[in-house]
Amino acid sequence: MKINEDFLHYLWKHKYLTLNQLQTTEGSEVTILNPGEHNLNSGPDFFNAKLIIGGQTWAGNIEIHLRSSDWYIHHHEEDTSYDNVILHVVWQHDAEVYRASNDRIPALEIKNYVDDQLLNNYRNLFLKPVSFISCENEIGNIDYFTLDNWLERLYVERLCKRSELISELLKNSENDWEAVLFQLLCKNFGLKVNGEAFLSLGRSFDFSVLRFQQQDLGKLEALLFGQAGFLEKKAEDKYFNDLKREYDFLKRKYHLHHVENKQFLFFRLRPVNFPTIRIAQLARLYFTHKNLFSKILEVEKIEDFYHLFSVEASFFWQEHYSFNSPSKKNIKKVSRSFIDLLLINTVFPLIFQYHKEQGKLDSNRILQFIQELKPEKNSITDNFSTLGVVAGNALRTQAFLQLKHEYCDKHLCLECAVGNKILRSKKKKP
Repeated sequence: MKINEDFLHYLWKHKYLTLNQLQTTEGSEVTILNPGEHNLNSGPDFFNAKLIIGGQTWAGNIEIHLRSSDWYIHHHEEDTSYDNVILHVVWQHDAEVYRASNDRIPALEIKNYVDDQLLNNYRNLFLKPVSFISCENEIGNIDYFTLDNWLERLYVERLCKRSELISELLKNSENDWEAVLFQLLCKNFGLKVNGEAFLSLGRSFDFSVLRFQQQDLGKLEALLFGQAGFLEKKAEDKYFNDLKREYDFLKRKYHLHHVENKQFLFFRLRPVNFPTIRIAQLARLYFTHKNLFSKILEVEKIEDFYHLFSVEASFFWQEHYSFNSPSKKNIKKVSRSFIDLLLINTVFPLIFQYHKEQGKLDSNRILQFIQELKPEKNSITDNFSTLGVVAGNALRTQAFLQLKHEYCDKHLCLECAVGNKILRSKKKKP
């Protein structure tokens, strides 16, 4: 049976061995007082372990290999950081191992100290072909308490992962939370297709320039459309020329440089998601709400978020999807489903990071908010649903994405609560 070294780390860390029978290859009894601290960097696999070997108490490090001879394959005999190894834990003992001082290191061969059911569960989880995830035949039977708590933790992990971009934006804006909110909203107004182009737009000028234009919707539109490069061509339309004239003034005044217009894509997008419509809605949002981040922090009910973000594009865009293409009149209002995406991808991560940096993090508030949002629809959530794990709200769909991308795809079942539950499960007696 093929065994992964990570599995041996897992067995040692959690002491999933027949602990009352452990003996070294020379017959000395081994008692694990403390398995040590798992080291994920270079050096021995576990630091500061405490053992009793042959009646004598030892404190030091543990090195784990599939075979004893791997010690020499990895050249540990030449590395002084391994001099304090007190036990060599291996699946198969095929060679004696010595320290640089020529003292033999005791070896514990563990293949006969592992429960057969645990091994069988490992085999079923890791060594069988899968179509979606390794535990696709078992995850539907995981108890609600285990799964629910794990999904909440996964969602918080996802929030923490998004803090990397937030921290970068904060650093570049000198901790201006309003400016960071604007840049993140830009990114998410662009959705997946135009997200990076919109983020470039948001970062192409100092947020103070936008603050000075917030009293006038026309100036806001001129700033955003101009910076996006949509006002470079000529047109006969009065609205277009008014924006161009205003932008030319702002450009000279603030020494602005617009982004490349070719970054913005229209192809295969629904007209409501055209970058022109989303820019017009973004302009209306910032015309309607000054100090938007401060208002977001004050929200206590989920409906208040919908009230904040429920804006519509200006009059020109009621009859256009682009500057040169008139269309049937249609109010271009931000939908509730689009607001849900803004909350999931921008607002909640930013609130989470803000309270974390203020030292008053209360994740329960965000957990409550996101559980009130409808679940997202995508192939990953659909697949989990097929396996009997239904996404009843947006927290679960976000957690499913984190689970699939950060655990299932990387085969980190040993670090997953579901994988651990399956590994430790016992067959029911007939």
